[in-house]
Amino acid sequence: MTQVSSKSQERLSRRQVDKFSERRAQLAASALQTLSELGYARTSLREIAQNSEFSHGVLHYYFRDKVELITHCVRQYKAECVTRYDRIVVDAGSAEELRQGFGAAMAATLREDATLHRLWYDLRNQGLFEESFRADVLDIDQSLERMIWRVVSRYAELAGSPPSVSPGVAYAIFDGLFQQALLGYLTGRDSAAADLQTNVEQVLDQLVVRT
Repeated sequence: MTQVSSKSQERLSRRQVDKFSERRAQLAASALQTLSELGYARTSLREIAQNSEFSHGVLHYYFRDKVELITHCVRQYKAECVTRYDRIVVDAGSAEELRQGFGAAMAATLREDATLHRLWYDLRNQGLFEESFRADVLDIDQSLERMIWRVVSRYAELAGSPPSVSPGVAYAIFDGLFQQALLGYLTGRDSAAADLQTNVEQVLDQLVVRT
């Protein structure tokens, strides 16, 4: 009888944890648009509550403060991005298909999610000043580096040549290209997305050893 009761309590506890996590995810998704529009410095939990269907008290119940909410939002969005690129890696049947798919995906996310990426760079910059951000920023950054490396290493495999750079260098190159394109896109440069796609495809081809 005690064993049955213990298992029931464990199941109940797991359900409570799952419901709590699900609710946090819903709140983060709702808050993400406001955060991406206003940025870190200009956003408070009260501001987010005023721009969503949730009260300030509800946000405060699920998140300790603005820092925890922002990092949760960005982590959640970047995890979705990683999944999107991983699908391209899995589906590509040739090096050329992967190269074009990767370039197109980078350009598409620039056009569709520019303000969300801006929030990520805002958070990463804040990590240089605020220690409370650094562990989460580093963790997200490393997940993006691993994602880029899966693209590069798979491209090298399909091309039949080893990569010519390390994972860190590959990530720095593509991150730099994207951040530069993001600034151009946000300041109204019409060719920013198309230029990014071209640059990504050209650079990826240069990151494998040529004999």
